Amino acid sequence: MLKKTITYNDYNGNERTEDLYFNLSQAEVMEMEMSTTGGLAEMIQKIVAAQDAPAIIKIFKEIILKAYGEKSPDGKRFIKSDEISKAFSQTEAYSKLFMELATDADAAAKFVNGIVPVNAGKSAAVPAIVSVTNQ
Repeated sequence: MLKKTITYNDYNGNERTEDLYFNLSQAEVMEMEMSTTGGLAEMIQKIVAAQDAPAIIKIFKEIILKAYGEKSPDGKRFIKSDEISKAFSQTEAYSKLFMELATDADAAAKFVNGIVPVNAGKSAAVPAIVSVTNQ
């Protein structure tokens, strides 16, 4: 699990600092890898080789929003839903994070490595995603 502290101005002009949490479970990593013909890593590598910027951005956004969630107060659950992801995508915190990751390859690599479970053996998709950010 990755905790990112982000300071941003909300739509009322108020400065806010929030701790945001991102995580992909082993099951989610496996699902992403297995639900793509040839695997997620191979698909990303093809998109990078073709220099398909719109597809790269789409995948990056998908990964950020798929990893975003809220920890339950007791720490037993990491709650995710389409509604939670959509609400996050409509904030300046999301915009600030997205721009940071899209413009800083090191930050993007740390983010991707931080959201993948340690015991997932760092999926083959991780190097592919990181290579996207290093271009």
